[in-house]
Amino acid sequence: MRGKKTRRAFLATSIAVAGTIVGTTAIKRNVTSASLSATIPERLLGNTGVKVPILGLGGAGQTPLSWDNAEKQAVAIIQRALELGIRYFDTAADYGPSEDYLGKVLPNYRQRLFLASKTAARDRDGAWRELERSLNRLKTDYLDLWQLHHVSFEAELDKIFAKDGAARALEEAKQQKLVRFVGITGHHEPDIIAEGLRRYAFDTALIPVNAADKHHPRPFIPQVLPVARQKNVGIIAMKVPAYGRLFKPGVLDGMHQAFGYALSQPGVHCAVIAAETVAQLESNIGVAQAFQPLDQNALAEIEQRTTTAWQDNTFFRAWT
Repeated sequence: MRGKKTRRAFLATSIAVAGTIVGTTAIKRNVTSASLSATIPERLLGNTGVKVPILGLGGAGQTPLSWDNAEKQAVAIIQRALELGIRYFDTAADYGPSEDYLGKVLPNYRQRLFLASKTAARDRDGAWRELERSLNRLKTDYLDLWQLHHVSFEAELDKIFAKDGAARALEEAKQQKLVRFVGITGHHEPDIIAEGLRRYAFDTALIPVNAADKHHPRPFIPQVLPVARQKNVGIIAMKVPAYGRLFKPGVLDGMHQAFGYALSQPGVHCAVIAAETVAQLESNIGVAQAFQPLDQNALAEIEQRTTTAWQDNTFFRAWT
């Protein structure tokens, strides 16, 4: 049985490791306080009391942030995100080198950021091990948000909330101030996420909010968002452009429609979107900066345009 870790023990480990990377100057660029000013609209994240930009940078999504041997590309994206006002960074323990790459850049700006990671462990001890590793790799002594990653089945919920389940680690980490908020994520079955929100007072849920979702036989938007709104849970949208598939000929015109659709859903507070290149990141940020909620006619038109493409744009629903 793994003993309860104290915050002091974590801090000692984090400080010892941080010195090997944070002092490196070769990969640094000058990100001033002015460049970190909020140029992206913000929303209150559920009942957390924290305002976050409506766009955050995802640490996976088949992009350099999750590729091995892509440090230069990843660091360039992270630095540019900071320069353009991104303050929300999302990663996970199993996103390859993503946490390591973020840990090379973010520590100098930590107090200005909202940093989220995830654990795929369903047991208390496994979750603690992943949290310790995440903190070390990210070179931080706390996470703003720690999430249970890709929860897909009821049996997983039962394991999470068992006596020695991961929910115990969530509680202990909050008590020791290693994490501020806790969340649940999933893109397989909306009923499982809704049930998770009923079983536990999660602060956030990270779910697909996708323009093709309406046409899926088990859609996330009508099944999860009402439960979240009732409990004032912060909703973070993912899979917004369906890895770019929504932009195939004959579907949507671009990110402005995909992002506009997701952020116009009642109860959605922000979206996490990865970027393959600096140019793509800059384009996404431009869309977020110009965002205005879409009216019902515009939303209906977008839904109509995805009618025959919904299967291609919800392919990730099969992932568990």
